Amino acid sequence: MNTADQYLKAIYLAQRIDDGPASTGTLADLLEVSPASVNEMVGKLESRELVEHEKYKGASLTDEGLERAHDALQTYCIIERFLANVLEVEEFREEAHALEAVIDDTVADRLDTIIDRPEECPDCFDPEADCCKYLEVEPSRAD
Repeated sequence: MNTADQYLKAIYLAQRIDDGPASTGTLADLLEVSPASVNEMVGKLESRELVEHEKYKGASLTDEGLERAHDALQTYCIIERFLANVLEVEEFREEAHALEAVIDDTVADRLDTIIDRPEECPDCFDPEADCCKYLEVEPSRAD
């Protein structure tokens, strides 16, 4: 997954959190980058017709952007579930965020054959908890 896909995923999640267009501030928080970086990438995504941006209102995904965001979130969910449930990695969220930029579709597809992923994935992803609502982790590992 490339940087553009990470931003598209973040916009998708921010739209769910904000219940509307994704604000620069929410995106900066989700991606742990500066608002200036968000503005620059949103401009690039808008020029590729993946995002519509209205100043002071926020960014919204186009149909193509939504499709790519959905695929990116699904890849992230696969990685997260594999780390948490198969490898039992304690810091699975941090590792999943680090790995999502380097795992390609082929590897994600192969990991998907190992995990038990709900059919509604990635729509089961809870953006505020930053994980799938069906992810099976011990309570001490979910913090």
